[in-house]
Amino acid sequence: MDPEKLILVNREPNGIALVTINRPNSLNSLTRSMMVDLAEAFKSLDRDESVRVVVLTGSGRSFCSGVDLTSAEDVFKGDVKNVEEDPVVQIERCRKPVIGAIKGFAVTAGFEIALACDILIAAKGAKFLDTHARFGIFPSWGLSQKLSRIIGANKAREVSLTAMPLTAELAERLGLVNHVVEQGELLVKAKEVAEAIIKNNGDLVLSYKSIINDGLKVDLGRALSLEKDQRLDIGTSCNELTKDRNLS
Repeated sequence: MDPEKLILVNREPNGIALVTINRPNSLNSLTRSMMVDLAEAFKSLDRDESVRVVVLTGSGRSFCSGVDLTSAEDVFKGDVKNVEEDPVVQIERCRKPVIGAIKGFAVTAGFEIALACDILIAAKGAKFLDTHARFGIFPSWGLSQKLSRIIGANKAREVSLTAMPLTAELAERLGLVNHVVEQGELLVKAKEVAEAIIKNNGDLVLSYKSIINDGLKVDLGRALSLEKDQRLDIGTSCNELTKDRNLS
């Protein structure tokens, strides 16, 4: 890994990839190029069959303090709807489970990146903060819709309309965060969860993640149909594989 790079990717031999937002002197605030690089990192990891789970974290004291407001004009100019350069879209499109390891602050864009992860591990004292209302910038990465579906509409309204921090400890009680650990144990716990995932059937893990996430986007009746359809597809594939093995 090149420590000068602002998005670091380390592929470990056990199937875990560690992605680190690496701008600690600015609390990992995001520039336009960092967003593009983060999107590219997740596209690359999605294609890499040696990678089973991705852990996303930040260097230094913070996870991500949002968009660098000194370069906000550059961030929002041009084709901001280009999904190929959109880190949130690419994190959500990643077939591999993504574990967010959150310390310090996850602010606005950083909060939205955290919400794109499948599982969140937070260090004690970490805070999630939505400052869209404070700065008069409308959310564009789904925070206004995702947060309420996880922690409930009333609490989400309070978090977003007051721009007051949501602590890791409360976030755990509300179901946003899976585990809260000591700061020094953050990556240890994230990798422990990753290793537990890796022990399972890799193809089924990918399908299971997909069906859970797809089901959240539709009503329960449609979601149950998606599960049945997916089960039939997997069953057919398994039968064909068994037949091929018997023939050989």
